[in-house]
Amino acid sequence: MGIDYSVLTVVSVAALFAGLIDSMVGGGGLIQIPALFTVLPKEVPATLFGTNKIASVFGTANAAWRYSRRVAMPWGTTLPAAVAAFAFSYLGAMAVAWLPRDLLRPLILIMLVGSAAYTFWSKDFGITHRPQHDGRREFVYALLVGAAIGFYDGFFGPGTGSFLIFLFIRFFGFDFLHASAASKVVNVATNLAAISFFIPNGFVLPVAAVLMASFNVLGSVIGTHLALRHGSALVRKVFLLVVCSLILKFAWDTF
Repeated sequence: MGIDYSVLTVVSVAALFAGLIDSMVGGGGLIQIPALFTVLPKEVPATLFGTNKIASVFGTANAAWRYSRRVAMPWGTTLPAAVAAFAFSYLGAMAVAWLPRDLLRPLILIMLVGSAAYTFWSKDFGITHRPQHDGRREFVYALLVGAAIGFYDGFFGPGTGSFLIFLFIRFFGFDFLHASAASKVVNVATNLAAISFFIPNGFVLPVAAVLMASFNVLGSVIGTHLALRHGSALVRKVFLLVVCSLILKFAWDTF
């Protein structure tokens, strides 16, 4: 890619804000992917998705590291979910070739509306950290959540982090802060699975990817700082904002 400074400026600013939002509640792709498609309309979509994943994985990994230093990470849930997510994300990417993705849009829209409604009406949802499972049940549930979200991320993608947070709260009793921390570890796994496909096949813009990764990390530093300082109450508000934005996007794309 020839260096166009106006293009690099736009995608860098997008990566900064994407990293900030994604480090708190997921949904950074709402900002980063449209920016790439807008300023680089002639590029192959796979190349833009690959560039987005490479930029995102650094910000997500940084957020996971920063959370792990300040939050008691629920590794018993997080690690099995991450392993299952990695494996099924790759399977999801393979499934794109033989399953029409557009059939999923109405279902995902319903799921997003349900997640937003449940969170809005349950005022104490995700405010208190009360882990609900341990031992074998925790392990099995973690594998199921990781497999489902991993396949979704590899197959479709948008809203993966937000769905993860909702599921960690709903099924494991986490608060928003712990759910956000755990979701970053799983997101790193799904991103690495996608990158293992994009890089060997040359679907990446190296200059844009490196620059965006730097700004994505900077955004994740700001986002994790805000989340750790203000706790679950702030993360809950940002979560609702991002999920409502996802609902609008999916409604527009669907109808």
